[in-house]
Amino acid sequence: MFVLTASILFAAPQRATAEELLKARLAQNLGPISGLAIVANAKGIFARQGLDISVSNFTSGKQCLDTVLGGGADIATTAEAPVTAAAMAQQPIAFVAGMEYSDLKTMTAASAGIKTKADLRGKRVAFTAGTGSEVYTSVLLKAAGLTSKDVTLVNLRPQEMLPAMAAGSIDAFDTWEPHVANAKKALGEGAIALETKGLYSETFNIVVTQSYLAANPAIVSKFLASLIEAEGWLKAHPDEAIDVIATATGMKREELASIWPDYVYHVRLDDRILTTLKTHAAWRLETGNHPPGASMPDFSKVLVTAPLKALDPARVTLEARP
Repeated sequence: MFVLTASILFAAPQRATAEELLKARLAQNLGPISGLAIVANAKGIFARQGLDISVSNFTSGKQCLDTVLGGGADIATTAEAPVTAAAMAQQPIAFVAGMEYSDLKTMTAASAGIKTKADLRGKRVAFTAGTGSEVYTSVLLKAAGLTSKDVTLVNLRPQEMLPAMAAGSIDAFDTWEPHVANAKKALGEGAIALETKGLYSETFNIVVTQSYLAANPAIVSKFLASLIEAEGWLKAHPDEAIDVIATATGMKREELASIWPDYVYHVRLDDRILTTLKTHAAWRLETGNHPPGASMPDFSKVLVTAPLKALDPARVTLEARP
């Protein structure tokens, strides 16, 4: 037994010492949408790739990107809404990879009697301004034949939505998991999900500043390599991945397992991402939700393909003109 163990130890690649690890600060939305980053941290993949990642957790990608732009972190996990806002404000951001996409959802109070999208008329609907939740809400209302004037919109952070519904101050809320599952768990038959599958998928992505990328190309490369390794592990060990992510996010395992198929984990830069960004930016221009004088961003200056293409060219499939 000793000989076998020794041979394994000598065969294993040397790990970097703590002094050799490259340090970086990650601003992370603590939800299943950040599943690959959560797995990379929990399974020691970051360290194996030569990184020492300190993680600060937030409840929205907007908070994550704002923290990076403010200098409080180096890498953000974020959705497309904060990206288009930053691009239109001419913030020097670098979108280096998408890592997940999933549908946003609507949870309703049973007492509100909302059976169809059209039943949202006259109701109090919560959303989170500046995030994909706001765009999803706009798309949802349009699909229902309604406008923002037909409902009362209430701007809340995701973690405020469940207490507001429990208190009877809103009739529905539009957000991402695990907040919808948490509401169902807490309110039971008092909460009913509205059927909106396929209406709006939010991407979840990795964004840094242009200056950080220029100064730290090795860190960004190792970070993306970590996510690719985490993706492979997650797909090979889905049951354990559910355990890891449920523990990290404070969800019950069975609750995450029930919505696991909702999450599509894939590190890539593709036309779906570009289309989502352009659609979102067009929505901002249409609604006036943009800085004065803003126009459609030149996404060729936002989407940076070189780091991911160097690791795995097949993961970069952008064909449309950014």
